[in-house]
Amino acid sequence: MKSLYLGLLASLTFIACDQNEGVNFDILIKNANIVDTQTGDILQNQYIGINGEIIEKIASLDGSADWNGSQIIEAKGKYVIPGLWDMHMHFGDETLVDENKNMLPLYLANGVTTIRDCAADISTDVLNWRDQIESEGLLGPTIFTAGPKLEGKDSIWPGDLEIDSEAELTAALDKLDSLKVDFVKITDNTLSPELFLKSVKAATRRGYATSAHIPFELTIQDVSEAGLSTVEHMAYMLKAGSAQESEIINAYRNGEIDKAAASAQLEESFDNSTARKRYKHLAKNGTAVVPTLIGSRITSYLDEDDHLSDPELQYIGPGIIKTYDWRVNRANKASVEEIAARKAHYQKLVSLLPVVQESGMDIIAGTDAGFLNSYIYPGFALHDELEIYQESGLTPLQTLQTSVVNGPKYFGLEDRYGSVSEGKIADLLILNSNPVEDIRATREIYGLVKKAKVYDKIQLDNMLEDVKNRNK
Repeated sequence: MKSLYLGLLASLTFIACDQNEGVNFDILIKNANIVDTQTGDILQNQYIGINGEIIEKIASLDGSADWNGSQIIEAKGKYVIPGLWDMHMHFGDETLVDENKNMLPLYLANGVTTIRDCAADISTDVLNWRDQIESEGLLGPTIFTAGPKLEGKDSIWPGDLEIDSEAELTAALDKLDSLKVDFVKITDNTLSPELFLKSVKAATRRGYATSAHIPFELTIQDVSEAGLSTVEHMAYMLKAGSAQESEIINAYRNGEIDKAAASAQLEESFDNSTARKRYKHLAKNGTAVVPTLIGSRITSYLDEDDHLSDPELQYIGPGIIKTYDWRVNRANKASVEEIAARKAHYQKLVSLLPVVQESGMDIIAGTDAGFLNSYIYPGFALHDELEIYQESGLTPLQTLQTSVVNGPKYFGLEDRYGSVSEGKIADLLILNSNPVEDIRATREIYGLVKKAKVYDKIQLDNMLEDVKNRNK
C-alpha cells in the first residue's frame, strides 16, 4: 500500500506550490483555529508555517500574505492542537514482536504522536523502533521507553532487571544508562520496600524521571519523598486517602491481617479531607499520577460487555488477543458479589479524579494499552481514557492538558512540546470540532502532521486497513 505514505489526498485540500517571492515553508496550514492549551482560548484564522519538524511562524492573514508552502492544508473551520500523548502503554512477548510492531501505526491513525512504553520483555526491539522512527525509517509515534524495568529476584515479569542488593542496583542502572533509556520503571512483585526506595532515589540522582507500582508496605508519601515522578494506576491514590493508612500497613507488616483484609480496610477508611491533604503534599513534591482507568472500566463491566464484537479487534494480532485471556478468565470467575464490588471500586477510583485535580497534582493520561491488558486498544483507548476524565468532572481543557501538556512536562520537554507555538515541534492534530467544548472532538480527526509529513483522514484510515491486512 505504497500510496499510504506518499503525498496527500484531496480531502485535506492539499496543494503543491511553486515557490514564489515571499516566505516559503515546507508545510503551510491556512485559516486554522489554534487551541491555546493553557487557557482554552481559540486563536482564529491563523496561518502556521512549518519547516522540517519545527513550527517556524504563526500569523493572521495580514501577517502571512506573502507566505507560500510546498504543501498547503486549507483548515478553515478546523481546530489545531498538539498531537496526543499516551503516557502508559506496553509492548511485550518475545514471540509476538511483529504483532507489537504492527501496533505502531494504530497510534498515528488515532492522532497519538507520542507514547511512553512502560517496560516489558522486548526492550531491544522497542529501542530499535524508537531510533528508526526518529530517523524516519519506520512509521510510528515518537517512543519514550523505560527499557527493562527494575524488579526483585524471581519476579513474575519476564525481561526485567532483577536486583537484590545496592551493588546490583548500581549495575542495573549502569545497564539502563548503556541502553540510553528515557526513564526508569520500578515494580514491586518481589522487590523489597527498602531496595525499592533506594532504587527511586538512585535513579533520580542520575537524572531519570521515574515511574512505579508501589509496594504495599510503603505509603505514597514515602516514595514521593524519595523522588518518584509518577504513580502508575489510580488504586494507589485510593490507598493514600485512607485516614488509617499507616496503622493498617503496620498491622499487615506485623502479620495481624492479610493483604486482602488490609486492602479492604484501606478502602473503607478512605476520607476525602485526608486525601486532599496528602494529594497536595504529593503535588508539592512534583509527584504525578497516571490513572489508567479504561482498563479498570473494561474489567469491572466485563459481565455487561464481553468486547468480543469490538471493531477494534480487527487491528490487533491474534497472539496479542490471546494474551488477554488471563485477565478475562479471572474476571469471568467472579461471583455476583465480587462483580458488584469491582464496579463500586471502579466508580470510587473515577470519583478521585476531581479531588486529585483540585489538589494541584498533575494527572497524566495513559491507557495501559497493548500486550497483555484486555481489550485496551492502542491509539483508540486514549480517546476512551480522556472521555472518562471529562465524565468524572474534569473540564474538557483540563482533560486535554492531561495528554498534550502533562505528557511533555513529565520529561521536562515543555520547550519543545505542549502547545501550538513558534519554535515547537510540529506534531499537530487537526480536528473537525473544538476539543475544549467537548473532549470527544479528539476522535473527529481531519488530518495529522508528524515528522514533516502530512496525513489526511483517508491516509490515516488506510493505516488501519494496512494493519488489519497484516494481522490476517
